Amino acid sequence: MADNPRVRERPLSPHLQVYRWQVQMVTSILHRTTGVILFVGSLLIMGALLKLAAGPEQWADVTACATSPMGFLVLFGWSWALAYHLINGIRHLLQDAGYGFKVEAFIRSSWTSVFGSLAVTALIWIVAMMQRGGA
Repeated sequence: MADNPRVRERPLSPHLQVYRWQVQMVTSILHRTTGVILFVGSLLIMGALLKLAAGPEQWADVTACATSPMGFLVLFGWSWALAYHLINGIRHLLQDAGYGFKVEAFIRSSWTSVFGSLAVTALIWIVAMMQRGGA
């Protein structure tokens, strides 16, 4: 085909081997990933609520699972996903309103989403542990 002067080769789509990783790329990927995590976590919460409605024995299974090390990790990860998706979603709303399009502002707001979500998650868990006597 390349020998035919009438047929032009189409350019290849850029991919990760062409671009170097930047915080903007990571935050975009994380936003999509946390959306999926929130969906799956919402299904788990719905299942836990069904167990709560089924009675105390069923709910005891949920609390045993949630207080296990793996349960703690799942709950911690879900709460971070919620905090990140919320903060990054607000960042996207501000950009939709026309703010933060300069490269420096875009990079700063990307890092704010990452570190802000970590701070919010830590605050949530510190308060939760203090309420339950775990801290």
